[in-house]
Amino acid sequence: MSKKYVRVAVDAMGGDLAPAEPVKGAVEALEKRKSLHVTLVGREEDIRAELSKYKYPEDRLEILDAREVIEMAEPPVNAIRKKKDSSIVRGLKLVKEGTCDAFVTAGSTGATLAGGQLLVGRIRGIERPPLAPLMPTAKGPVLLVDCGANMDARASQLVQFAQMGSIYMSNMTGIENPRVALVNVGAEEEKGNALVKEVYPLLKECEGINFIGNIEARDIPAGAADVVVCDAFVGNVILKLYEGLASTLIHKIKDALMTSLRSKLGALLIKPALKGMLKEFDVSSYGGAPMLGLRGLVVKTHGNSEAVEIRNAIEQCILFKKKDINGQFVDRMGLKQPEKAPEQEV
Repeated sequence: MSKKYVRVAVDAMGGDLAPAEPVKGAVEALEKRKSLHVTLVGREEDIRAELSKYKYPEDRLEILDAREVIEMAEPPVNAIRKKKDSSIVRGLKLVKEGTCDAFVTAGSTGATLAGGQLLVGRIRGIERPPLAPLMPTAKGPVLLVDCGANMDARASQLVQFAQMGSIYMSNMTGIENPRVALVNVGAEEEKGNALVKEVYPLLKECEGINFIGNIEARDIPAGAADVVVCDAFVGNVILKLYEGLASTLIHKIKDALMTSLRSKLGALLIKPALKGMLKEFDVSSYGGAPMLGLRGLVVKTHGNSEAVEIRNAIEQCILFKKKDINGQFVDRMGLKQPEKAPEQEV
């Protein structure tokens, strides 16, 4: 295969809408990006049945047959170890072996996180890889790091989250010198629990990041920061409340616009503006959440991802590779690398 391609493996069996939506998203990405090669991982007959609905560049798409599927409720580490012929394990191994540059999945979050560390492995010097999704705000996207990978983090790990988040944000969105904030219960430096009190002075002294201090959760949607740093417990609560509240508000607005003839006429008038506003707050437009700090890229999308989110996640992988984000982590964070990364047993 020509080295000009960015090679992305896609879990065709992961998520609530598999294999239809992952396959469709992959085909759409191939149509849009001529520098892309996709490997669809999953049951070959199911994938081919979906592919039969489309025209696609056959020279830039291949299928890796994987007979098993890791279900959402399975214990992650056991599933990774026992289901070696699952789409998640086979896809992660493609990244580990260097056959693919990235792996995109809407499947089990736990298995993806466990497999990312056990199979792909961390960049030497990275203590813990965080999960870092982009979320909409009134001033553009904000990077939430960590939102699910490390429930009990140390101060030194949060410092690395801030460093990686700043590098990722500036490259992926074009924001120069992104504002980095620490999630806390108040803006004052002396507030918070033991973890945030310990990490605050470390972030103040950390070179290479634009640390602006503490941020309260209510200020995140207003766009008060570009990178928001926290442990995964806090981050996951923020993310889930964010998604739930957004969904509820959208439904309430739609219901209100349908209550009377007058409101329906008003809805017709504001429909273009409302549609544009809702598009800005569409999480699927940002792709998925990458695991930052792995030796290869792993991107987790929502379990109910439709084709558009899969396609955008694949495009996210292309930009990540083009910008050499991992190389920047190593260089800008001063991470010395061995000539050959050590193997990790599963």
